[in-house]
Amino acid sequence: MLASIVSSCINALDGFLVSVEVDISAGLPSFSLVGLPDQEVKEAKDRVLAAIRNSGFDVPLKKITVNLAPAEVKKAGAHFDLPIALGILSASGQLSKEASAKASEKVFIGSLGLNGKTHSCGGVLPMLISLKKGKRRKAVIPFDNSSEAAYAGVEAFGAVSLKQTVDMLEGRAEFPACAPAEDNDFLPEAAAGDFSEVKGQALAKRALEIAAAGGHNVLLVGPPGTGKSMLAKRFAGILPPLTKEERLDILQIYSVCKLLGKNGKIPGRPFRDPHHTISNIALIGGGQTPRPGEVSLAHNGVLFLDEFAEFSRSSLEVLREPLETFKVTISRAKDSFTFPAKFTLIAAMNPCPCGYHGHNIKTCSCTPLQISRYKSKVSGPLLDRIDLTVNLNPVDYKDWNKKSEGETSAQIRERVIAARERQKERFKNGSTTANAFMTVSEIKEFCPLPPGGGEVLELAMKKLGLSARSLDKILKTARTIADLAGSDNIKKEHIIEVMQYRPFDRKGVSDI
Repeated sequence: MLASIVSSCINALDGFLVSVEVDISAGLPSFSLVGLPDQEVKEAKDRVLAAIRNSGFDVPLKKITVNLAPAEVKKAGAHFDLPIALGILSASGQLSKEASAKASEKVFIGSLGLNGKTHSCGGVLPMLISLKKGKRRKAVIPFDNSSEAAYAGVEAFGAVSLKQTVDMLEGRAEFPACAPAEDNDFLPEAAAGDFSEVKGQALAKRALEIAAAGGHNVLLVGPPGTGKSMLAKRFAGILPPLTKEERLDILQIYSVCKLLGKNGKIPGRPFRDPHHTISNIALIGGGQTPRPGEVSLAHNGVLFLDEFAEFSRSSLEVLREPLETFKVTISRAKDSFTFPAKFTLIAAMNPCPCGYHGHNIKTCSCTPLQISRYKSKVSGPLLDRIDLTVNLNPVDYKDWNKKSEGETSAQIRERVIAARERQKERFKNGSTTANAFMTVSEIKEFCPLPPGGGEVLELAMKKLGLSARSLDKILKTARTIADLAGSDNIKKEHIIEVMQYRPFDRKGVSDI
């Protein structure tokens, strides 16, 4: 007998429907699973048969064939357990015709334990969102994923076990609907400390304020103990709140990576700070079944790379594409996967291996060759994609001993939010969310040169050999400074201020 249950699967962050076809025929007892399943799906055989038996149903002692259609697309994940189990029960006649008819109207997603209980699984949110594109608008998912379904905009029901799912289909129990998300159903923004706790470093604070207001990338260079990590970790406290669209994008990525808790919420904008020993795949994404990497987990948030020059050269070079295109494309022989990666990069590094090159008191113990090798890991093309670079000097005793504190994160955040509101109004007819992500046509439209500004850029291009990308970065950053100042137009002093945050243009990579 043949039965068909509809499930779903994901390709990168896009869901698509999968028909789970189950055929039970005469023959020696066996279980065949076809349709390009990966190892996780193949293991469903033992889980499903044990779940059926331990839920009080009979395991058919016949030839069982399960096909996952479309057969030419690779299937990954343990969430096919529930639809396979229901397909076996339907094909073996253990579900009534009425229950089988009800099952044909819904999409089933869920992993099963050996006792028949449902377990949470990854990617539920993007799978449910994809249902809105088709005719199906009802789904049964694991109860532990109910909070994710709240943001999908479809009717979803949380099931705790295979037995309960059958009881609901047979009419012996009600389908418990997942509650929709409320407008304020989000956790507050995360912040590690306050900017007022950072002594001195006014230039670095200003650079981070500009970065937060426009989404610009920042490189902090200085000896140990100058506050590079301290500043970066407080950066989250001045970022603007997430929009609904940004939150939904982040929730989908975290759903695929199984990083959402039972409440299905995220604590504000992501702040990812991987160790410098991270592999290329972990940083950029990939694997046998491609999954998002740290750059995608930092989407709409911050990627903090401490000890920037300690990362391998190849790990740093893979950042060049996402910093330019704001996405990552991973190609395989039969398919390609695209993950979003629109993040703000905050990088911190020492000026040399010992950390004291250029220090006004301590002596550097590194040879010129060691310093050159150390800094050569950060290539020119990568630096060209960083908008703001700040050299931090050691904090002197007077600044450290000041009783009066500087501006708080809340005060800086107010100016950042005001600047972002100006950008929101500016880009209301497009998909751009901040100045750093402007296209070439938007730069021409929204960043006209002020009187005298062209001469400054022309001189800089001749004397410093600036690339076209560098000029675009300067204009984008100047536009953000104008927004912070409440100015409708870029002024000459805004362009001049940007130039002080690009020391590598003046000195070269080896003299940062």
